[in-house]
Amino acid sequence: MRVLSIIPPMTQLNTPYPSTAYLTGFLRSRGVDAVQEDLALALVLRLFSPAGLGAIRACIEALPKAKRTPRVKAFDEQFDRYLASITPAVAFLQGRDPSIGHRIAGRGFLPEGARFDSLDVYVDPNENDDGGDPLAWAFGALGVQDRARHFATLYLNDVADVLRDAVDARFEFVRYAESLAQSQPTFDPLAEALAAPLNLVDQSLRDLTLESVARHAPAVVLLSAPFPGNVYAAFRIAQAIKASHPGIVTVLGGGYVNTELRELSEPRVFDYFDYVCLDDGERPLLALLEHLRGERGQDRLVRTFVRGDEKVRYIHFPEPDIPFAEVGTPTWDGLPLDRYLSVLDMLNPMHRLWSDGRWNKLTVAHGCYWKKCSFCDVSLDYIGRYDAIAAATLVDRIEAVIGETGQTGFHFVDEAAPPKALKALAEELEKRNRAISWWGNIRFEKSFTPELCRQLADSGCIAVSGGLEVASDRLLKLMQKGVSVEQVARVTRAFSDAGILVHAYLMYGFPTQTVQDTVDALEYVRQLFAAGCIQSGFFHRFVCTVHSPVGLHPEQFGVTLKPLHPQGVRQFRKAAEPPTALLPPVSFAKNDVGFDDPTGVDHDTLGIALNKALYNYMHGIGLDDDVRQWFRGHPTERVPRTRVPRHFIERALG
Repeated sequence: MRVLSIIPPMTQLNTPYPSTAYLTGFLRSRGVDAVQEDLALALVLRLFSPAGLGAIRACIEALPKAKRTPRVKAFDEQFDRYLASITPAVAFLQGRDPSIGHRIAGRGFLPEGARFDSLDVYVDPNENDDGGDPLAWAFGALGVQDRARHFATLYLNDVADVLRDAVDARFEFVRYAESLAQSQPTFDPLAEALAAPLNLVDQSLRDLTLESVARHAPAVVLLSAPFPGNVYAAFRIAQAIKASHPGIVTVLGGGYVNTELRELSEPRVFDYFDYVCLDDGERPLLALLEHLRGERGQDRLVRTFVRGDEKVRYIHFPEPDIPFAEVGTPTWDGLPLDRYLSVLDMLNPMHRLWSDGRWNKLTVAHGCYWKKCSFCDVSLDYIGRYDAIAAATLVDRIEAVIGETGQTGFHFVDEAAPPKALKALAEELEKRNRAISWWGNIRFEKSFTPELCRQLADSGCIAVSGGLEVASDRLLKLMQKGVSVEQVARVTRAFSDAGILVHAYLMYGFPTQTVQDTVDALEYVRQLFAAGCIQSGFFHRFVCTVHSPVGLHPEQFGVTLKPLHPQGVRQFRKAAEPPTALLPPVSFAKNDVGFDDPTGVDHDTLGIALNKALYNYMHGIGLDDDVRQWFRGHPTERVPRTRVPRHFIERALG
């Protein structure tokens, strides 16, 4: 019985999402004939090719001229240049044709659309009569490859914009059609989209799906949907399989399912999928495969939804999960590792790591050792069940992956890698004299002393990312983060002093957060950048989920959740609907939940200012300026002066 695991569009361009690698490696360790495909990458490569561009142009020609946007018109006018450059540009981003980088960097080879307008914001401080080089600060005199990579990325984004305008308005490289799935209480929007005629993107995905099925002849197809932006494509893939090969068993799982479909009761989902599995897939899949072989009754499935008599039934025969030490080593066998695209969107050395380079993704431990943060889904298995492994086992896996892929770069994708485990990892790598490069997620624990940070750097650590969230000691305490601003400053500085890049996850809109809190938080962030403690960051708008402590106990955080439906189901409403508008009972996705905060702060407007400030800070701009300048034009009230002493971080560092 062959099992095919598929990564549906879209995840990321530079490296495979690890879910299928883990499942394939585990299933093979248990004697299962398991293979895998990345249809997300395959779809991009098919669309961004000479044939793909020709198909896009055919769609443009079918559009009435009045509906052709300026971007579409510009693409059509320069079509021959796009046709000549698409293959070299993609090959360059794949690392297969580095010599073309010289032509790309010269800005005479690629046609330039609206995305290149972003280059106009940079100014050469040493500009002379010949115009200077506004990007010299980023690439210097010899950074041809990185300069070309950035230009080729802008070029690719230009083509994606045309695809969005002319073919499919939902297309994104990462968040493809995510609004159809994200916290959608009913299946109706997704069902309507799936019933629509196939557009070019849909047809291309259908063709790739059937080619994959023909190539592997699987009995079971697993579709892993980690994010809302994978769900529409996952259903399209299953739709194509069921239409052409109804005997193939289709199974849906992944992070999206684990967080949003825990109360699934929509029978129509099972027109596409025979089974829907929750949480870690190893144990449910073993049980399911035994069932399909006739070795186990249906009533002994594990964490699995099925349909019977037009009703959805959840079956969970209690069996222990596979210990993390026994899940085996992930394998990338079958994935075209030389065809992924390393793209460079933002000119920041830390930020680029997410999109540039082919990283082997591993986890140091399962779950989170802290599991207290009130904004996090601590009640769910992927956070709440902490399960560590010995450093020797982890390095065994690292060496096996290097042997298979030939690449020594690793991204540890833990919720938060434990300091003790990282120290043990560093010691084991030193013991084996094994050289790798690695980065990953951590908590800014005081355990990360300057000595430990230097040891981690010596072991190959090049970067860390961690949550500062709302830079306010009051709010950090409320969210049970377990850190203070002073502690974060000292820990991040220790990493930076060791030559390790630091990215801070930042948050705004947390319950009871005031305008004053927001201004103060930005001042802390400004000082952290100015002091060289952090090099990168990203502001996330707080979202209350039904599985988090805030969602479970809102009264403890000074907020009230949106009113309950008469049937007892908490309702979600669109921003344009009046507060009294009620949606049908939740039968599909349930995760995000609205809440009323007595502060009444317009966090969305503040968020625009925060992200503008952060973007500039990451480029070294405005670090000496009053943070209130970023809030100019705030419509609701005068933005107050920060209460944070101007040299707070400097003094905290001693």
